[in-house]
Amino acid sequence: MRQLVTSTLVCSALLACTPTSGPDDSKTASQFPLVEDADGYFDTDFSTSYREHLRTLASDEFEGRAPGTRGEELTIDYITNVFQQAGVQSLSGTEGDYTQMVPMVRIAPTRVTDMRLRGGEAEETLAYRQQMMGWTHRAVDEVEIADSEMVFVGYGIVAPEYDWNDYEGLDVEGKTVVMLVNDPGYATQDEALFNGNSMTYYGRWTYKFEEAARQGADAAIIVHETGPAGYGWGVVAGGSPIRYSMKSENMNAGRAKVEGWITEDSAEQLFANIDMTLDQARTQALAADFEPLPLQRELSLIIENEIEYFETANLIGKVEGSRYPDEHVIYMAHWDHMGVEPISGEVFNGAQDNASGAAALLALAEKFAAIEQPERTVLFAMVGAEERGLLGSKWYAENPLLPLDQAVAGINMDMQNMYGPVRDFVVVGWDNSEMQDIAAPYVEAQQRYLAPETNPERGFFYRSDHFSLANKGVPMLYAKGGIDHFEHGKDYGREKFDYLFAELYHKPADEYDPEWDLRGMQQDLWIYFRVGHELVNSRTWPAWREGNEFEAERLRTESQRAQ
Repeated sequence: MRQLVTSTLVCSALLACTPTSGPDDSKTASQFPLVEDADGYFDTDFSTSYREHLRTLASDEFEGRAPGTRGEELTIDYITNVFQQAGVQSLSGTEGDYTQMVPMVRIAPTRVTDMRLRGGEAEETLAYRQQMMGWTHRAVDEVEIADSEMVFVGYGIVAPEYDWNDYEGLDVEGKTVVMLVNDPGYATQDEALFNGNSMTYYGRWTYKFEEAARQGADAAIIVHETGPAGYGWGVVAGGSPIRYSMKSENMNAGRAKVEGWITEDSAEQLFANIDMTLDQARTQALAADFEPLPLQRELSLIIENEIEYFETANLIGKVEGSRYPDEHVIYMAHWDHMGVEPISGEVFNGAQDNASGAAALLALAEKFAAIEQPERTVLFAMVGAEERGLLGSKWYAENPLLPLDQAVAGINMDMQNMYGPVRDFVVVGWDNSEMQDIAAPYVEAQQRYLAPETNPERGFFYRSDHFSLANKGVPMLYAKGGIDHFEHGKDYGREKFDYLFAELYHKPADEYDPEWDLRGMQQDLWIYFRVGHELVNSRTWPAWREGNEFEAERLRTESQRAQ
């Protein structure tokens, strides 16, 4: 691999989805069904098309596909050419122009002071990166928190559907809120509380920062714990301090001045000031009569930034429906990765993350454009800036090119299976919606089985682009091949999976391998195609499961559609 020096290195969330169990393991390799239809969909030429897209997008020439770089320009040109050659239509009003520009801001801290905690005559200091992390999503040269009163607000959750409000009766205007990571369901392992071990969005740190800002807090601090967070302190402190946001007139509204984390040991020290242990604080946070606790400390912190504005792009195409052109099914994948490390010049090609998903979207676009026109529209959303915080998909969700109350459902493809045919089709966000039911018969037709992810407490459903649309009420399927290999078994699959995340994920080693076995990818693409093909040629409107956190928004859009 050659080395280049052009761009910056940033981090994004880890996605993992291995299955827990499966049916009878006695099936032999000879029982592995080919995924060729009598209709001719996804014939043996398909893998050749897919492999070429994958190889090209993951090549050094594309320089890691970082937003705002030459690599982005090459990627846009390539996707545009594939769409045009296939006959995919644009939505921009200009033939052949598939771009939806996404205005962005880069916030790079040049100075972050240690966190000073003062109470009476006592004063403590938490060291940046060692004991605390802090940043701002406000696009300003400097933010300062000066002697802000600190309050423990339990899990920092306001969830009416669970009759839960940690802020009830509390005014946190100008204050610093301190809260626990994850949600009460994980803490208690009570399946009747929130969603039990499976994290809800209320458990995600992104939600907690958003809610703190809605409540008027100046600063929002989460207590890091490896178990409920799903990763160690090194992930928090070792990542890039640079933050990205979408540029808008009110981009600084709805964000606290400071967001951050403190270590578990630092939290113990903080609670000791009120004669309480962290464990006791956890217990109180779960009590029905919980009330926020003043921590008898005031926080001070300064962050200085360099601000840069630029644009990246989503590429949006369609195959228009013959009878219901506004009603549409969305296929989504992100084209971007992390570019080039500016010091070493190493290229982060992101072959599996996510040239693999981008190639899948292109193959699906080619296939839908080549067959009989569907009754509903098929929308292909190749979004950017996923590695910057799902910003491309978030921008599309806020600025859709077709109305989202007419979005039937969607399928997201991120980090696909490169290691051969597997029995398990792993659903991230198990039993969230009827999309799982629609996929089930196609999975079974391949002599495979649906399986849940093994670590639902880590909230992987909220870490890829489908979440931006789910948050708007659109039922989304996020599923892919797991580890139960038809020919080599689970140990082989688990070894490949572990190697991917230990040695390749977000590393320069994530490169295209001509020896990859794409039969497993062909399996999954057949399912993605069949689910979408069924939906665009039916009157079905998939629903979220009753009580799901996205159900209310879907019901609201259904009400709009009925008017």
